[in-house]
Amino acid sequence: MTANDAWEALLGAHARLMRQFAAEDVWAGLAMREYDVLYTLSKCPEPQRIGELSHHVLLSQPALSRLVDRLVAKGLVERCPDPADGRGVRLALTAAGRDVQYRVGRDHARSVARALRERLTEDELHQLEVIGRKLA
Repeated sequence: MTANDAWEALLGAHARLMRQFAAEDVWAGLAMREYDVLYTLSKCPEPQRIGELSHHVLLSQPALSRLVDRLVAKGLVERCPDPADGRGVRLALTAAGRDVQYRVGRDHARSVARALRERLTEDELHQLEVIGRKLA
């Protein structure tokens, strides 16, 4: 197998699984990309600047800004002043955002576990984790 074959297999698996997950009824009215931002913010120890957040999600900064505007309008994300920069803004989950992220995340995690365990052994799951961390 060449590196390109491995890459194509990885992309194909990702695309198939993402379509499967998108079709599931776990999103509570969120788009998957909206959930991705909530999840990313939930893992951050402090509020994030949008530029910092853009390093962790697969969106351009303008698209991320529009998505954040929608999440703010839904009451799931709040803008906070940046103590290090009086003009800057940081983003954090609201209590409602944290609750939605937790509930959706719990159901999504079950879907991920089910999908991967249907296809992979425990040893293969471990190998996938090691390879994924190495590539990251």
